[in-house]
Amino acid sequence: MNMDRKLHNRIIEKKKELDKLRPFPKSALKNLREQIIIEWTYNSDAIEGNSLTLRETRLVLEDGLTISGKSLREHLETINHKEAIEFVEKLIKKSSKINCHAIREIHSLILSKIDDKEAGKYRDVKIFISGSKHIFPEAIEVPMLMSDFDKWLKGKKGKGNILEYAAEAHFKLVDIHPFIDGNGRTARLLMNLILMKYGFPPAVVLKVDRKKYYNCLEKGRKGDLVDFLNFIGRSIERSLTMWLEMLKPANKQNPESKYKPIREIYKNTPYSQEYLSLLARRGKLEAVKYGRNWHTSREAIKKYMKDQKKGKL
Repeated sequence: MNMDRKLHNRIIEKKKELDKLRPFPKSALKNLREQIIIEWTYNSDAIEGNSLTLRETRLVLEDGLTISGKSLREHLETINHKEAIEFVEKLIKKSSKINCHAIREIHSLILSKIDDKEAGKYRDVKIFISGSKHIFPEAIEVPMLMSDFDKWLKGKKGKGNILEYAAEAHFKLVDIHPFIDGNGRTARLLMNLILMKYGFPPAVVLKVDRKKYYNCLEKGRKGDLVDFLNFIGRSIERSLTMWLEMLKPANKQNPESKYKPIREIYKNTPYSQEYLSLLARRGKLEAVKYGRNWHTSREAIKKYMKDQKKGKL
């Protein structure tokens, strides 16, 4: 099972475009890094039930503030996630191996001061996930499954499709669910460790897409991984689009390629806002999601119209 070919090709083209801009301006890169750490931390924690808002997450991470009415655990989850991101960055700088040892170290940071007894340790109890009918492996099976996963990671390293490698690594780790808690956050950190190691910006799974994210995981557990691969692919494309818009010099930006909310851009097209949104959700129109709103460009709409006339859609 493979990622949609058009989506894959768009991502590769955007990656090539991003690579042409290297080395990135230090000030722009610093701003991007600060923004992505906050967005990544907020969304990853929120998916797991953390109630801190994006603004509150920023206050905790940048100003060290304590938010009234929020639990100590929620503050620790936020701080720990940032430290886990910084650890991932160090692994990349050191060209460290991507293996189960690194995964356990990441998990240890995720649960630090929250549950030190279980931090970095494989679970020794059976688990159930609310809302999921999936039966996860027994605790006694976890060490062997993780050993097999370690071999898979080493075997896949640097081979084939990096996008699918990162997404599959994410899926496989969540499917084993080796830890008592923090599996989702650790899996998303592992996925981005792989992506960042190969020069991609980190992909953020948005809180607003939580239901779709879980539905894609459930479908993958039934043997159909395509929706999950495409879901992650669109998250990767979103990050690339954001980085290109922030790093590309203004005088080199094509106004036609500028991303705008569909609710604004549809007015000068033959299509309704609802139809363009449907195309975006189905992956037929090049578009990215910021918060709850889909954004696309005039260039993407023109390309869709051209492909439609040629019968490619």
